[in-house]
Amino acid sequence: MHAHCSCIGMDSCVIPLRHGGLSLVQTTDFFYPLVEDPYMMGRIACANVLSDLYAMGITECDNMLMLLSVSQKMNEKERDQVMPLMMKGFRDAAEEAGTSVTGGQTVVNPWIIVGGVASVVCQPNDFIMPDSAVPGDVLVLTKPLGTQVAVNAHQWLDIPEKWNKIKLVISREEVEQAYQEAMLNMATLNRTAAALMHKFNAHAATDVTGFGIIGHARNLAQQQKNDVAFVIHNLPIISKMAAIVKAGGNLFGLLQGTSSETSGGLLICLPREQAARFCAEMKSSRVGLSGAMGHDGGAGDGQQAWIIGIVEKGNRCARIIDKPRIIEVPYRGSVVSAQEGSNNNASPPEVQLT
Repeated sequence: MHAHCSCIGMDSCVIPLRHGGLSLVQTTDFFYPLVEDPYMMGRIACANVLSDLYAMGITECDNMLMLLSVSQKMNEKERDQVMPLMMKGFRDAAEEAGTSVTGGQTVVNPWIIVGGVASVVCQPNDFIMPDSAVPGDVLVLTKPLGTQVAVNAHQWLDIPEKWNKIKLVISREEVEQAYQEAMLNMATLNRTAAALMHKFNAHAATDVTGFGIIGHARNLAQQQKNDVAFVIHNLPIISKMAAIVKAGGNLFGLLQGTSSETSGGLLICLPREQAARFCAEMKSSRVGLSGAMGHDGGAGDGQQAWIIGIVEKGNRCARIIDKPRIIEVPYRGSVVSAQEGSNNNASPPEVQLT
């Protein structure tokens, strides 16, 4: 490691410590609510903070802090209902990640804000520097795209002029299912992917969030030591979201890769011969949203991953080919919110694997 804090261009800050070759890795993130369920919002916020550690192949977290801002517009009753649920969601996700929330800060603000800080002390082989992609690698993505579209479409159910534009291509029920799917994906930890990055010799990775798949692919390409370019051929998208953006006149730039994602998947550069096995192990992994799903603490049903492109020789840029293949990712079933209790007897949702 360098003798300075290397943060710029990386998902987490790596600070070499004075003791025995250890490094402190820290990251922070916060945002505004984008789903209606406060419990799921807490889970999503926590997953999003941890994602920056997972992007560096770090699977453990020593400590988390929670950052909360209550809105001035909320009355006492609303605060007492909403804030504890958000905190519970955040804590539950932290517990699933094998860590705990030991403190934080709550303020009053015009808007609700939720986020946090994650810290871990690492040995050098605990993390994978995101800079070693080589021509011939393939690009793998571990969550489907389209969260922004799904969340917005759900809000448009009540806005006739917006809904009228898209109702020809999607039913109200499908919008609801897509919203549940997006919520489930956003609240899923990227921890399994982080562990498999070590097993399958990942060369670089980042998480896909606010700048969309192409923004984060470009950022990652610029960090590489070798002269490489990333070319994306396939876009795995939550089912029907591609149809919505077309009907709405190219909404959000989803098909151009600029649509903002929240708590998205990891974009990983893997040796070509390892990628298929990485995806297969993701699929067979038994992890998942225990608390947020309808089954009590049981294992989940694996996570999907897709080979979406290639690494070739080039000048550290990224692009999506002219007519990328859209992979329609089917809905897996609904989330049971915390208010309804997570110990009811609903059976685990079916996972349809493409």
